[in-house]
Amino acid sequence: MDRTDPEGAIAAAAARVSNWGRWGAVDVLGTLNFLDDAARLAGAATIRRGTAISLSQAFGGDGPQKGWRRRINPLHVMMDSGTDSAFGVQGFPHGAGGADDMITMPLQCSTQWDGLGHIFDHAVAWNGRKAPEVVDGMGDHVTGIQTVGARMAGRGVLLDVGRALGTDGELPDGFAITAEHLAATIQAQGESAHVRRGDIVMVRTGQLARVRRGLAAGAGWGDYAGGPAPGLSFTTADWLHGSEIAGLATDTWGFEVRPNEFDEAFQPLHQVVIPHIGLFLGEMWDLEELAADCAATGQWDSFLVAAPLMVTEAVGAPLHPVAIR
Repeated sequence: MDRTDPEGAIAAAAARVSNWGRWGAVDVLGTLNFLDDAARLAGAATIRRGTAISLSQAFGGDGPQKGWRRRINPLHVMMDSGTDSAFGVQGFPHGAGGADDMITMPLQCSTQWDGLGHIFDHAVAWNGRKAPEVVDGMGDHVTGIQTVGARMAGRGVLLDVGRALGTDGELPDGFAITAEHLAATIQAQGESAHVRRGDIVMVRTGQLARVRRGLAAGAGWGDYAGGPAPGLSFTTADWLHGSEIAGLATDTWGFEVRPNEFDEAFQPLHQVVIPHIGLFLGEMWDLEELAADCAATGQWDSFLVAAPLMVTEAVGAPLHPVAIR
């Protein structure tokens, strides 16, 4: 790659991997077209013990967000509480009482999916649509996240690149994961790690484990939200296209390696894979417990239930993914 020419590299990669028109002009599913009923049944066949493992970080006020582009941590407010009930101010008869609460948060402040309306390339969205005709000030009227809510369940495959290639199970910040690294991880993990059409692939870098050690030591989140991180190399665009996966999730804030691999660029791999491949990206997933269980059992695939919250016309959404093994 020419580090000085991100625009040229993005254009070349987009031309190679474009799925525009592959499923028709009106498609809103992108790579979720690969996750059909047969792929979902294959995912269900991975259940052996019935063990369920959460893959979600918490949604709380002490999260990693620092206000970049108005991304804040969730604000949780009680509207009714036990105190209100004890003082008899709720207005219910015969001693009835209760509690209600609300939350205010950006939809991508913790464990989340990037939808197909989240990233544009030169004001063009997924499937070649003009970005203003897809997303305006009221939301995503074409590829809103609610269009895919029921489809995100199938075979999930963990590629623990941190464990396979890193030091003490972790990759250093700035480590660019290539297709060769992914292949080496699959080979090291064995048959159950082979990636098939329609899979949701989860890539563990180990960064979240490192950040949590810092939290335990009182150092805070550091630059987890937007700073340097291991992640996928821009060169994996062809692998992400050719593997015909339904989605890919990581334990990092931004999925791709940071700093990015060009002198002046911001998330160039996003600019290819979302609007051109139509790939759904998951970020800030907690893969630690799953990784430990996979390593202990030698089973790297699971039935993954990863439905986004059905926020109407949203370009991304929080979720609580669960791996069932």
